Amino acid sequence: MSTQAGLSRRLFLIRSAQAGAGLTLGMSISGQLLAAGETGDFEPNAFVAIQADNTIVITIKHLEMGQGTFTGLATLIAEELDADWSQIKTVGAPANTKKYANLAMGLQLTGGSTAIANSYTQMREAGATAKAMLLAAAAERWKQPLSSLAVKSGTVIHTASGRQASFGELAAAAAKQAMPKKITLKDPSEFVLIGKAKLSRKDSGKTDGTAIFTQDVQLPNMLTAVVAHPPLFGATLKSVDASQAKALPGVKAVVQIPSGVAVLAESFWQAKKGRDALKLQWTGGSERSSADIIADYKKLAEKPGLSAAKKGSVAPALASAKHVLEAEFEFPFLAHAAMEPMNCALQKTKSGVEMWYGCQGQSWDQQNVAKVFGIAPEQITINTLYAGGSFGRRATTLSDYPVELAEIVKAWGGPAPVKLVWTREDDTLSGYYRPMYVHKVTAALSASGELSAWQQRIVGQSIMGAGKSVDHTSVEGASNLPYAIPNLSVEAHNTQEAVPISWWRSVGSTHTAYAVETFIDELAHKAQRDPVEFRLALLKDEPRYQGVLKLAANKAQWSKPLPEGHFRGVALHKSFGTYVAQVAEIAAQKDGKFKVVKVTCAVDCGVAVNPDVIAAQMEGGIGFGLSPLMFSEITLKDGKPEQRNFDAYKVLRMRHMPEVSVHIVPSAEAPTGVGEPGTPVIAPAVANALFAATGKRLRKLPAGGEYFTA
Repeated sequence: MSTQAGLSRRLFLIRSAQAGAGLTLGMSISGQLLAAGETGDFEPNAFVAIQADNTIVITIKHLEMGQGTFTGLATLIAEELDADWSQIKTVGAPANTKKYANLAMGLQLTGGSTAIANSYTQMREAGATAKAMLLAAAAERWKQPLSSLAVKSGTVIHTASGRQASFGELAAAAAKQAMPKKITLKDPSEFVLIGKAKLSRKDSGKTDGTAIFTQDVQLPNMLTAVVAHPPLFGATLKSVDASQAKALPGVKAVVQIPSGVAVLAESFWQAKKGRDALKLQWTGGSERSSADIIADYKKLAEKPGLSAAKKGSVAPALASAKHVLEAEFEFPFLAHAAMEPMNCALQKTKSGVEMWYGCQGQSWDQQNVAKVFGIAPEQITINTLYAGGSFGRRATTLSDYPVELAEIVKAWGGPAPVKLVWTREDDTLSGYYRPMYVHKVTAALSASGELSAWQQRIVGQSIMGAGKSVDHTSVEGASNLPYAIPNLSVEAHNTQEAVPISWWRSVGSTHTAYAVETFIDELAHKAQRDPVEFRLALLKDEPRYQGVLKLAANKAQWSKPLPEGHFRGVALHKSFGTYVAQVAEIAAQKDGKFKVVKVTCAVDCGVAVNPDVIAAQMEGGIGFGLSPLMFSEITLKDGKPEQRNFDAYKVLRMRHMPEVSVHIVPSAEAPTGVGEPGTPVIAPAVANALFAATGKRLRKLPAGGEYFTA
């Protein structure tokens, strides 16, 4: 199947699922059920669509970027519907905030590891309501009481006679049934799929090339655009000579836009060659280097900041303590480095604009693109495709790259569709990094080894633009420390830099977990106590923290001696409502460096909807979190990023990936996120193992070549 044929088939499936099913159900933003209707009578906001051929198409309101939302949300509906998993097809929802909002945010947005958490009841209710209407249709057809009917694997059964009807056979009749006034969801003891079955993933086609990503989109007469961005953050264009670029084969136009200069051509290569031929002069921009920024941040860390958390009296406790320990931590800028760089396709239409891409923040993108064209957000149609990773990058409040494409199309004014393509270098050089941070932590131990005081100052850019108030994304994981410390102060300094910054997988916990967990480990050793036992004592009132810590320690056989040259470290953290503990084991290598050979991970995320997906996300999060520990960083020299591609911005390779075992704590609590919580814990666990091996504390990330082979 060609990519265009595959795209056409996928878009046909989306549209037919939304408009041509026998039974369609949906939810409004408040979770209230929307009205059902007959074939062709439904608005395209359905979550459940049952077709006459017995296919169940489930529209997923969250972007599938590898984290498993197509599988997880489909599981919730299939469970309550008692559908057969083989019947289930999944499609991405169109952009429509009113109908497809994330109930935790009020926006159509995938982020914060909320997909399952915000949809858990909503999707189950949609499935249960569909089942109730199918049962009502069968009862009417067979003239039998509802109590005599059952549903199993996508079939309605009259238990006494054995008479059966498929969902597809009943779909049209079910659509005519009145909406049930009350539905009863399954008791967890009745679950067949949730937490039980090993289900095949529904984001299929990624291994055989049939999955449709933005680069697969090929529309008639489509042009490709690439953009020359400023070499310095904050710089503006002074002049452009495009004569040589315009003379090249395939180049159709060169246009100036707010973010730079765009070249439009018949192919990507022609557009890139055209960009290379541009003669550009820029003015202004920041020339601050990473060293300058870090030096300023360290000075700020010596001063009191905005209070993010306060308990007891820290200063007197520090002054009277037997032991006072102090540490300073440095964290660099980080790129998201998703496998698929930023890209987007756009076609102006008579009624507005249609777009195709892996859209993570439909609400923001609709609003921001609409402003460019001076039209209503509802006139921006977004076809959400798969995304090759994001880690926060595709969801920016300013919609940087969709707006960039809109500006290109507006400035050009031509009728043809345009695809914007960012190269890997564009993606790495153009910002929206995880901010740089400095932490200064001071703590006190009593003569008996009790942790009596904790002071932490965090310095860095505010992702939320907090100004003179505390940005929770800077301090999360520190301002809510679970450890029982009688005297505590957490403070923040919001800095201003020209570098564009954004959330990065697990956001504030990327740095707070490291500073906290490595320093807690240092305090445990100073107190001459086992790091696990030291933590457990401080978590005496935190049973879920204790649960993951004990599980990880037991499964890793924490108390069992290791082979010569092997060392362990432990860390734990809660982010996005999920508790994670990890024990990392490292082994000395012949070159004197170390390899992370094994990680034992325990996770408590409430009800485990898809255990396989949870394990995969913990494994992926561990790999992702090892990169900034070992290699990854963006450094600025005279204002310019020194890393352009994966040769310099190093990320984890398969040879670095340890053996990982994931253990899920059984729970009846509401489900929480798993996309991000595995990431913050691995770096401090490995750093604590490095201390066990070398006696040295790793205060500045990444570790680089001193400890790990690239």
